[in-house]
Amino acid sequence: MNRSIKKVAVLGSGVMGSRIACHFANIGVEVLLLDIVPKDATADKKSRNKIVDDALAFALKSNPSPIYRKSFAKRIVTGNFDDNMKDIANCDWIIEVVIERLDIKKQVFENVEKYRKPGTLITSNTSGIPIHLMNEGRSEDFQKHFCGSHFFNPPRYLRLLEIIPTPKTSPEVIDFLMHYGELYLGKTTVLCKDTPAFIANRIGVYGIMSLFHTVEKMGLTIDEVDKLTGPVLGRPKSATFRTCDVVGLDTLVHVANGVSQSCPKDEAIDVFKIPGYVSKMVENKWLGSKTEQGFFKKVKGANGKSEIHSLDLKTLEYKPSVKAKFATLEQTKSIDNLRERMKVLLAGKDKAGEFYRTSFYGLFAYVSNRIPEITDELFKIDAAMNAGFAWELGPFEAWDALGVSETVKAMEAAGNKPAQWIYDMLASGASTFYKVEDGKKKYYDIPSKSYKVIPGTESFILLDNIRGNKTVWKNSGATLTDIGDGIVNLEWNTKMNSIGAEVIEGINKSIAIAEKDFRGLVISNEGANFSAGANVGMIFMMAVEQEYDELNFAIKTFQNTMMRVRYSSIPVVVAPHNLALGGACEMSLHSDRVVAHAETYMGLVEFGVGLIPGGGGTKEFAVRLSDELQEGDIELNNFRDRFLTIGQAKVGTSAYEAFDLGYLRKGKDVVVISRNRLLTEAKLNCIELAEAGYTRPVERKDIRVLGKQALGLAYLGANSMQVGHYISEHDTKISQKLAYVLCGGDLSQPTMVSEQYLLDLEREAFLSLCGEKKTLERLQSIITGGKILRN
Repeated sequence: MNRSIKKVAVLGSGVMGSRIACHFANIGVEVLLLDIVPKDATADKKSRNKIVDDALAFALKSNPSPIYRKSFAKRIVTGNFDDNMKDIANCDWIIEVVIERLDIKKQVFENVEKYRKPGTLITSNTSGIPIHLMNEGRSEDFQKHFCGSHFFNPPRYLRLLEIIPTPKTSPEVIDFLMHYGELYLGKTTVLCKDTPAFIANRIGVYGIMSLFHTVEKMGLTIDEVDKLTGPVLGRPKSATFRTCDVVGLDTLVHVANGVSQSCPKDEAIDVFKIPGYVSKMVENKWLGSKTEQGFFKKVKGANGKSEIHSLDLKTLEYKPSVKAKFATLEQTKSIDNLRERMKVLLAGKDKAGEFYRTSFYGLFAYVSNRIPEITDELFKIDAAMNAGFAWELGPFEAWDALGVSETVKAMEAAGNKPAQWIYDMLASGASTFYKVEDGKKKYYDIPSKSYKVIPGTESFILLDNIRGNKTVWKNSGATLTDIGDGIVNLEWNTKMNSIGAEVIEGINKSIAIAEKDFRGLVISNEGANFSAGANVGMIFMMAVEQEYDELNFAIKTFQNTMMRVRYSSIPVVVAPHNLALGGACEMSLHSDRVVAHAETYMGLVEFGVGLIPGGGGTKEFAVRLSDELQEGDIELNNFRDRFLTIGQAKVGTSAYEAFDLGYLRKGKDVVVISRNRLLTEAKLNCIELAEAGYTRPVERKDIRVLGKQALGLAYLGANSMQVGHYISEHDTKISQKLAYVLCGGDLSQPTMVSEQYLLDLEREAFLSLCGEKKTLERLQSIITGGKILRN
């Protein structure tokens, strides 16, 4: 069946329902969002839709935003179950997101059957109710097109979508949802068995409940545990207890109780028993963010400023947070590779090492015993934890990093013997859960005792899988890889993927190699962020030592490199994701095409550190301003918008907002929803440009700048802001330097200038600001994490 999704109905507008509706609107789908009629409603439509309208308005105001662009919310139409359930007849997919009660869900489905047209997809977003119980008594067509579709909160940002079919779900429906979720919704779609809590919550909540008990036994504090279970493990900054506060302690307890009641044969059932301190917190309504206190609480300090206090689990009193320190963590500070860091963490001789061994040995044993109960394939557990809980390494991936055989011996000694299939795997000669062959990542398939390609990944280009034997060139920080069909990819691996000398060398070398032996270059990487920008530490050191000749040379080299990106004889496509700030934004501005992941946060942020964009970013905004200028008031309005974008260091909160801010070009740059497909799409776009007969662009000498006409307006505005105490004297100086470059200097009238003319103005302004005391203090503050060091 050639199925397409044009309109979706979301039944239930709570926290999940409203945000699921927003994410479908994000990808261009019309949405009908329905909820109940208030008990005290009148005949007025506004009154009858109050619950759904208030819920959607609350969602749209939330931070982080569930919507890529504010205007996308217009794709959502609201209504109520009484007046508008009939409208689901025009929908291609109906998603139920009402309260977690089977009786209420069944009532909703009975009502749905009155209006749903045959063949329409119908799914439930339940997080724990058995899927097969919900379609009892429903028609054959309903059951054939029904399954679970479990989104994770927040749906825009967490990439997991669990698909849970029943025995009666059509294979065509399962295949469609698995494909649609990945390609169009940008999700990691994981096919689950209809077991309690499915995959991610079963494993994730086990991990949290196990930790709750371990904390009691080892006498650890909340601050210590969050230090041990955050970024050092490749997990979110919110770590464990802050995550619990965000999710809600009542939600965690509900899932844990559900597993305990539904899985009496689970060998770790005692782990799901609620510790006394957690029960007391639930009794006190200390549930986390929703009740404004949980494991953490915001209080007023002695100086009147807000402070975060953490809960003492022994006394249940809130105390000021104390920075945690462990010798084991100190040993890992210089280890960037997470797999290598894991080995040091579990080998630790202090309490941290003991904590890690207790946690991971228990986790490894637990996940091994969940096969085949919750899934037949081990990769699904890792995929679910990667995408649903944002773990950089899933359990089996972490086990591989530590060494399977060696870890099994340590687990046995600690009383955490894994499942028999682990021993069978090792006996068969297989020593890892994963391996890479022919550029494809394969997983160990338990029934066949062989390795198989992870389904659905065949069309993805994953640099980790091909870098080993496809490297064309590399230096200490950058690597050029042949990704096939005459296209090479440049990546770099520095702290925050910042751009320093080795990256600049990599860009120039990669373009030279591509011009000689290939037909196009993609600049993309698989780091947590594309790039946080230029290496400010390098700029600070040269500025503080007053090495202005060296600094001038470094900035000119950066500018020349960006111009090399613009004026090469092969197409250069930049594919950013997450942070693409400062110099990374400038690189994107100079590329032939940007293929951006939807979750790209792009901006020229130099103003915030007391500078203006100095790598061609200010020049490029002048170029784009020239191309869009019209005579009269409109050109001054456009100038003001461009000026404020840089002057307020605006960052797009999605790739779509980057279009609105002028960082991306309408009709030229593109957005990709699926992170897994980003490099593949960038390569296809690079091929398209090459096959269209790509020719090196002609350097611009026709850039119209406004001179004094706009310069006076900018100076007046900055001075007025300073007089009103909205900006500092130093901010006024930066604003004037920025305006001077964008206007092409104090020319007496609008004039045509060259790119090089603007680059020279930009570099001169940048260098002059580097000598300012306030700029040096701001740079130093960033380098030292907010601490100003004074001589």
